[in-house]
Amino acid sequence: MKAAAENGKAFNSDRHLSINEWEEEAKSAMEKKAYDYIARGSGEESTLRANRRAFSKYQISHRVLRDVSRIDTSINLFGKRISSPVMLAPIGVQTIAHPEGELAAARAAASMNIPFVVSTVSSFSMEEIGSQMGNSLRWFQLYYSGNEPVAESMIKRAEASGYTAIVLTVDTPIMGFRESDHINKYSPVGEGAGSGNYFSDPVFCSLLEKPIAEDKAAALKKQYELFENPAITWEAIQKIRQYTNLPVLLKGVVHPEDAKLALKYEVDGLIVSNHGGRQLDHGVATLDVLEEICGVVHNKIPVLLDSGIRRGSDIFKALALGASAVLLGRPYIYGLAREGEEGVKMVVQQITREFETTMALAGTANIDEINKTYLVKNTEV
Repeated sequence: MKAAAENGKAFNSDRHLSINEWEEEAKSAMEKKAYDYIARGSGEESTLRANRRAFSKYQISHRVLRDVSRIDTSINLFGKRISSPVMLAPIGVQTIAHPEGELAAARAAASMNIPFVVSTVSSFSMEEIGSQMGNSLRWFQLYYSGNEPVAESMIKRAEASGYTAIVLTVDTPIMGFRESDHINKYSPVGEGAGSGNYFSDPVFCSLLEKPIAEDKAAALKKQYELFENPAITWEAIQKIRQYTNLPVLLKGVVHPEDAKLALKYEVDGLIVSNHGGRQLDHGVATLDVLEEICGVVHNKIPVLLDSGIRRGSDIFKALALGASAVLLGRPYIYGLAREGEEGVKMVVQQITREFETTMALAGTANIDEINKTYLVKNTEV
């Protein structure tokens, strides 16, 4: 990462930045290939654009003469009370944005009582990241390995390290075609920026012919072999159940038929996500399918929304369409890239404050009051 001093200007923490400006600040602080890896989408980025466009399809119809002198944004999720319906999404290889990577993001999340979802391909191990959070809420996002013992090991390590849910990502049987990464000839996972959990895993290390210190290239090759798992099926949920009693959520569901199957397989929650537009190009926007999926689930399990959240009004619209909470992705990485832990806090607090303002001006004092009656279709989109 470039040092801030190299940008020719000091960062003024009192200056308000829009999310687009945070992105520009991050872009100037990062290597181009690292910025492209985080910011860009798959193919011609149709899904990436669709995620944002979907939020413009709704306008908020506010109510008046409501007592909004006290705004309560807290929610209950799997028996835990959290301060806001916002979580930090699982994003790997965070040291390409800032040297402290997930450690800084974890500290920021803990200081704000915001749940943090840690990626399988984090730069630091789940234990190192967990040590930064005390008793704060954290979940572990799992790419289900093609090697069963490695998957079991990671799940049990997560449980032992204080993670309280397993988020099984199901939209990555293979990696999407991310054109910018091909142009840049860049793979941060291939370069070792996402090996924190693998290189610290005793079962993974037992698969290697030589210690990692003696042959890192072979270790990275083995990690890549285990990362993609095109043979994964719904039976993986049953296997995970054998290893842990933690709640299991599926991340990457966008089709209502898959929501029905999720109920059949008794998962504990869904995250409606298209990987931030980084997997299937010309895919559906998550907000466009949220209401139908919530209709299938019918409040039997929590449904969370991921992909495209940029503003407080986005959170309001997602909750109005049935989401229990949302996951914030790229914006907090932009804060991380520019100002480390403090940058993450500044971005998240900015978005959550805007959400509180949106709630008050819409005439809602608590989360339970937000529903679809506050939304009107925008006929110009």
